[in-house]
Amino acid sequence: MAKRILFTGGSGKAGRHVVPYLLGKGYRVLNVDLVPLDHPGVDNLVADITDSGEMFNAMTMYAGFDEMEPGTGVPKLDAVVHFAAIPRILIRPDNETFRVNAMGTYNVIEAAVKLGVRKIVVASSETTYGVCFSDGETDPRALPLEEEYDVDPMDSYGLSKVVNEVTARSFQRRSGADIYALRIGNVIEPHEYELFPGFFADPKVRRRNTFCYIDARDLGQIVHLCLEKDGLGFQVFNAGNDTNSVNLPTKEIVERFYPGVPVTRELGEFEALYSNRKIREVLGFREEHDWRKYVKG
Repeated sequence: MAKRILFTGGSGKAGRHVVPYLLGKGYRVLNVDLVPLDHPGVDNLVADITDSGEMFNAMTMYAGFDEMEPGTGVPKLDAVVHFAAIPRILIRPDNETFRVNAMGTYNVIEAAVKLGVRKIVVASSETTYGVCFSDGETDPRALPLEEEYDVDPMDSYGLSKVVNEVTARSFQRRSGADIYALRIGNVIEPHEYELFPGFFADPKVRRRNTFCYIDARDLGQIVHLCLEKDGLGFQVFNAGNDTNSVNLPTKEIVERFYPGVPVTRELGEFEALYSNRKIREVLGFREEHDWRKYVKG
């Protein structure tokens, strides 16, 4: 029997690529979103993450009519993947961005833990590092950006993601479940590689992202690896590709855009300043979609 995954936010920019990846790996995916995902094989349920009752109901429902046939009740969930959120600042008022993201994540994790789900993966963000949405040009305190960094955003979106990591850690302590938070970098869909020549022409446009990117399909691989890796308790992982999103050596990027910022370890010639070393070493991530496959430059 295929593993049953409840995936919130599968209709969003990242989710609409990650869900098909998981389907391709043999999972059964129930997509919980405000808008259904039109993709073969995915089950959809329209529900609101800010409604705790809806989240408890979503996790105790049949994914489709076929699950009613055995007459043995609703099958248990093997995992919950939580991506649903207001995706950045400047879409909704700041207080609403914080409310939806923080309370929505609390509701999803609470329901999953109290219903006995033992694997939960939540979407955190590069914005937790306090560079992306800062007021003015802000330097990181050190490079590369790695998971032990003392995150300190000043915006409502990044703050909501920091709170969500603390929420996840709290529920992991009380339940013993595996809860992994992915600090997802700037998501690039396949068609968006057409933007990269513009990045090469004006590298400064990538400074707020610390030059990171994550191919949406490689993000699918990362989520899959999280679902298959048991026993880590609470973990935070940067989710980014191996190299930077511009065609410059890493040393030159640091010298041009982050002069005076300490570099804490030796970096490869093109190694990402948004480090993915942990997902490579702990999860076994192997990048499949380097931008160089799709862009000349």
